[in-house]
Amino acid sequence: MKVLDLTLSTPAENLALDEALLETAEQAESGAEVLRLWEARQPAVVVGRSSQVAVEVDQEACRWLNIPVLRRASGGAAVVLGPGCLMYALVLDCEQRPQLRLVTEAHRTVLDALVQSLQPLIPGVRCLGTSDLAVGERKFSGNSLRCKRTHLLYHGTLLYDFPLELIARCLRQPPRQPEYRQGRPHEAFVANVAVAAADLRRALASSFQADEPLADWPQAATRRLAERYCRDEWNLQARTLRQWTDAS
Repeated sequence: MKVLDLTLSTPAENLALDEALLETAEQAESGAEVLRLWEARQPAVVVGRSSQVAVEVDQEACRWLNIPVLRRASGGAAVVLGPGCLMYALVLDCEQRPQLRLVTEAHRTVLDALVQSLQPLIPGVRCLGTSDLAVGERKFSGNSLRCKRTHLLYHGTLLYDFPLELIARCLRQPPRQPEYRQGRPHEAFVANVAVAAADLRRALASSFQADEPLADWPQAATRRLAERYCRDEWNLQARTLRQWTDAS
């Protein structure tokens, strides 16, 4: 598998690159799999494609803190990212890995691989809820996916040195919660893991034998898709992905 360790300048560009890698893989004549690693240079709130911003995000606090709110193309609830939160994105070939066509199997395939590689660094790491990684009952990684015709985008967060109070300031209690959360507020539910970013990067790469650098990333597609991620009508409205795909 190829690997791309690249952080772009803006949140919109970074979200666009994840999607551009998926789009490029879909257009390739043969299966193309890639692991991308990145870490946002400034805080941002990113909601799921079907999220209602007013329900999940404290927009007044975000405006006060000058933190942008963006909408990703995958599902799941809102997250806060920034320095101290390592991001990863996997583009996987569903024809080579047919079990990925089932959402539950996609979660299990990726997260089981991550648990195995992270265990030496984070003793007791396990999968909880639908797609969380946790130590004890504290979540440090949330993950989501988007399926297309031949490929799957699976991406997520790993908190290692993030100002956790920012999550409580920017996000409301999510409308859907895993049972293990037991109604806890953000500050009692999420946690950092005491692992260096470089070690997390190596563990993620080893999870999927991603050791061949990606020489040519899709710059033109990233620029095109970033235009959508800059629009309030995409980021702040609960418009369906199909409506936006048809209009783009």
